[in-house]
Amino acid sequence: MKITLEIQRFDPEKDAAPHMASYQVEAEPTDLVLDALHEVLWHQDGTLAFRRSCGHGVCGSDAMEINGVNRLACKVLVKSLGSKITVRPLRGLKVLRDLIVDMESFFDKYRRMKPWLMTQGEEPVKERLQSPRQRAIFDDTTKCILCAACTSSCPSFWANDEYVGPAAIVAAHRFIFDSRDEATQERLELTNEKTGVWRCRTVFNCVEACPRDIDVTRAIGDIKRAILYNKT
Repeated sequence: MKITLEIQRFDPEKDAAPHMASYQVEAEPTDLVLDALHEVLWHQDGTLAFRRSCGHGVCGSDAMEINGVNRLACKVLVKSLGSKITVRPLRGLKVLRDLIVDMESFFDKYRRMKPWLMTQGEEPVKERLQSPRQRAIFDDTTKCILCAACTSSCPSFWANDEYVGPAAIVAAHRFIFDSRDEATQERLELTNEKTGVWRCRTVFNCVEACPRDIDVTRAIGDIKRAILYNKT
């Protein structure tokens, strides 16, 4: 099948502003959008810039806006999109070149949530035990691959880039509800700041955008309830 691939291009050394470029690509219906981008890069325009790594939906590096929705290019079949596919970089993040955005501010917000196990006292001789039921409470939020698809789809983030965003809150959830962690109150205070969970307006864009099907809005709601419960 022949598809028209409309790609937002921007080279800061040459362009005053981003512009759209059109490419005609021969593709199989079972090809991925990532395959179509490679066709352009390898055979039509070697200056095209985008991130990719594993190509199997695990690393999250090829997140971009595809036909108006944040997705991983390595997980979307061209046959599901029709004969015209429009590709843009993630919204709300500075574009470095073409489809590559600056992820530093995104990762700064992630690190702000202290996404590691925090405990006190001596280390146990063996592993820290946890029941299947205790694990199930936060299992969903362990799936995050830090692709930024959720955060860059969030209208609250577009309006105020100081908002930590869904991905950072998901990281906080993963440890707030981990029975082995001992810094619950500290993370609840972090998420309770003015740039934290209360800026979420439950639009559900983050849920739609997540390539790992994490129920992000539910996780944010869990933290809101935990904050209120700990105040009483």
